[in-house]
Amino acid sequence: MDSALASDNAVYLPTTVRTAVKLLVVGHFAVGKTTFVGSLSEIKPLRTEETMTQAGAFVDDLTGTEDKTTTTVAMDFGRLTLSESLVLYLFGAPGQQRFTRLWQDMTRGALGALVLADTRRLEQSFPVMAILEEHGLPYAVAVNHFEGAPRFAEAEVREALDLLPETPLVTCDARDRVSSTHALIALVQYLQSRHAQTSQEPV
Repeated sequence: MDSALASDNAVYLPTTVRTAVKLLVVGHFAVGKTTFVGSLSEIKPLRTEETMTQAGAFVDDLTGTEDKTTTTVAMDFGRLTLSESLVLYLFGAPGQQRFTRLWQDMTRGALGALVLADTRRLEQSFPVMAILEEHGLPYAVAVNHFEGAPRFAEAEVREALDLLPETPLVTCDARDRVSSTHALIALVQYLQSRHAQTSQEPV
């Protein structure tokens, strides 16, 4: 899915941009990270997708995504200009555990992460969240709804993922720009509140 906002006029940043913010979009394999970045990016997103081979069938769980034929092997990259002076860079990390060594570089300079989750495979979100916590990166969780996937009350999902009370939990459709925007806003608002709280703490 190409960017819904991409155009020739949006390729270059305005000369007024002074601040860049880096956020990660993470989650387990086949949870919709590439689609999410593509739905928001104002430029044609950079993708590093490769065709899946038979060898990957032994390590990649395709449950519920049997039609998936490609997978991200490095990262997805998208851009969203928020104002004349502020731009947001989205980095989508590959979900398979064999690519976790890439995360160390990707987390550098990032303010936070949005974890995409699938109710059919919630347990696969734990290794992803563990990596973020290991690197001290705050995150919000967005349940990406797939057709036919079970739906649960927010409290049930929170309990299943063992989320802290302050960790934002939202739902989204990664294919829809408006829905993806709301998920991203939840993360940004959380990061802002954390920053405000830290600024008020006595030195």
